[in-house]
Amino acid sequence: MNQEKIQQAVRLFLEGIGEDVQREGLRETPERVARMCAEIFGGYEEDAGVHLAKTFHTETGNLVLEKDIPFYSMCEHHLLPFYGKAHIAYVPDGSVVGLSKLARTVEVFARRAQLQEQLTEQIANAVMRHLKPKGVMVMIEAEHMCMTMRGVKKPGTKTSTYAIKGVFEEDKSLQQMFIQLLHREG
Repeated sequence: MNQEKIQQAVRLFLEGIGEDVQREGLRETPERVARMCAEIFGGYEEDAGVHLAKTFHTETGNLVLEKDIPFYSMCEHHLLPFYGKAHIAYVPDGSVVGLSKLARTVEVFARRAQLQEQLTEQIANAVMRHLKPKGVMVMIEAEHMCMTMRGVKKPGTKTSTYAIKGVFEEDKSLQQMFIQLLHREG
């Protein structure tokens, strides 16, 4: 990540909206924004395969579901945040992954300029590619600040996206089980 280019861009942006970049409150803003970008867009530096590489043998082939994984990302269209929860289910084919690794996989892709539809697909593809389960289903529910703060201005509106791979494509009862488990309390 090129910190100097980010700082230059922030200075130009502030000047573009009519601000004085030498004003006390803004003098260090370009550096702060550059540091923030390293954190918010750090997913470009990560590989989901690293997180999904450590697996454990299992005899079961029953569905594994990790739900309500919080995430924050940035819309690539307006560079405004979108945030929500990711839900990942997979059917193991001889191995499972540590549960924290699914949350880390979400973070790898969420920490990039993103589209929600693309984020959902990237998570599902990474689980299929690296864990090699019989199937995976990913659902993301998110609120987009580009719809809340600007444009249509509809706070609280949520967008849901799905990615369905392997046995989940073929077996509608697995899809129904996934949805039912998402809505079950406790």
